[in-house]
Amino acid sequence: MRPLDRLFAAGFVVAWSAGFIGIELGTRHGSALSLLAWRFLVLAVPSILWLVLRRVRCERRVRCERRVLGAHLAIAALAQVGYLSGIAFAAQLGVAPGIVSLIAGLQPIVMAVAASLLLAEPTRRVQVVGLAIGFAGVALVVSADRVAGDAPLWAFLLPVGALLSLVSATVIERRVQPEGLGPVDALAVQFLFSAFAFTLMAAFSGELAPSPAAGFWTGVMWTVVFAGIGGYGLYWVVVRRSGATTASSLLYLTPPTTLLWAWLMFGDELSRRAWLGLAVTGLGVLLALSRGRRPVENAEPVPVVSRS
Repeated sequence: MRPLDRLFAAGFVVAWSAGFIGIELGTRHGSALSLLAWRFLVLAVPSILWLVLRRVRCERRVRCERRVLGAHLAIAALAQVGYLSGIAFAAQLGVAPGIVSLIAGLQPIVMAVAASLLLAEPTRRVQVVGLAIGFAGVALVVSADRVAGDAPLWAFLLPVGALLSLVSATVIERRVQPEGLGPVDALAVQFLFSAFAFTLMAAFSGELAPSPAAGFWTGVMWTVVFAGIGGYGLYWVVVRRSGATTASSLLYLTPPTTLLWAWLMFGDELSRRAWLGLAVTGLGVLLALSRGRRPVENAEPVPVVSRS
């Protein structure tokens, strides 16, 4: 990876991991669904302002097609509403956070297979080995904090659906490559759709009213800045610049990074098994991100898709 791509990758890992910390901060004072609804309602305000300003530019310079809008709505439904609701509802039903993280940790392997079959992205043997080692590291980390619960059996399918939802969104973005909207425009559209979807779900379940506690709003703003803007924004930057498999491989670093966040902010201690898992995960990611020496005809980096 080039130095700038490594910077984007590191920022993505930190921001995506911080989202879990924001959920922990907010759900101590309110429900997860209420937190998600207000997170996107806050994001809806700058999104509307941005799109109003962008409309003038769009009418003058860019042909904004319905197909482009439809593609981004589909991506929002899968990558944000589908993924986040699957994780949040699983937690509400009593699935242990470690088990949720472990199931979500299968996403890089699923994405590697999908990218090879559907996106024609080459997967080298060393990357496959790295993915397997990374999965073993994630298993070590989350098993160190595994807690028995009384969740119904079908609840464990929710994080599975969440990871499949994110994989599907990534495949759609890479195959359709919808042009006509810039990266910020696309995120604004996706935020508005997510605000609409989560507000409906929260209102229907009677959980729309926010908690007045300061901790709840701290969690909301934390997830807005780090996860909403930083996490999803940098995810698509990495997907475009380095490929879907690379972006998914970086997700292996988010469970151990989240543990480090929790250790620094909440004083959660890391066991020896967790530290071992951190080391194994790091080794696996290094292998998964290595591409080896390419032939001359394939030496060019993944092109950046322009949406402006």
